[in-house]
Amino acid sequence: MAENIKSWAEIRQTSIEIAEAIFELADDDEVLAQKIWEEGSDEALQLAFTKTDQNKLFWGEETVERKNV
Repeated sequence: MAENIKSWAEIRQTSIEIAEAIFELADDDEVLAQKIWEEGSDEALQLAFTKTDQNKLFWGEETVERKNV
């Protein structure tokens, strides 16, 4: 599934950490993952930042900064 998540993230121009967090929250359900991605999720952002030391991640066209999460 990891390669699929990477492709999923690239298509949506979303950081892999965010995609991984979304799929973790969605229990690997791609339909639910898409819904979370479309609606946004503070929980996914918090989880994503635990997976990296980067201070900025991308959720589609939006840049999310660690300090704002």
